[in-house]
Amino acid sequence: MKTEVAKAENVRRDWYVVDAQDVVLGRLSTQIANVLRGKNKALFTPSVDTGDFVIVVNAEKIALTGRKVADKMYYNHSGYVGGLKEISAGKLLEKKPEDLIKRAVKGMLPKNKLARAMLSKLKIYAGPHHPHEAQQPKNLVL
Repeated sequence: MKTEVAKAENVRRDWYVVDAQDVVLGRLSTQIANVLRGKNKALFTPSVDTGDFVIVVNAEKIALTGRKVADKMYYNHSGYVGGLKEISAGKLLEKKPEDLIKRAVKGMLPKNKLARAMLSKLKIYAGPHHPHEAQQPKNLVL
């Protein structure tokens, strides 16, 4: 029996929609990362982007467990002296709920050029509506 290695031009990409309302951030992020990598397919190859597109709706209603809303901090540095900025998970959820999910999923993908291609297939929206109805996305069961 031969092992089949996936080629980028032969990969069929599906579209999935996920409702993030009242779902824990970490559990949602691991499922999304697996679909973006293509680990849910039989033709998974680590060196080829075999993943599908994922649409996340209701990002503003995601759940954080414990005291993460107040205690979890996200840091960003400009590269200049004194350029460290920090924001709590609660404030980030209020200002940019899309960024909260994107950071969580990005941390679960491999750290290479392939991860940037995978992350570009992630579409996140704060509200319940998205402009991707033409792709006929399927519901992703978590």
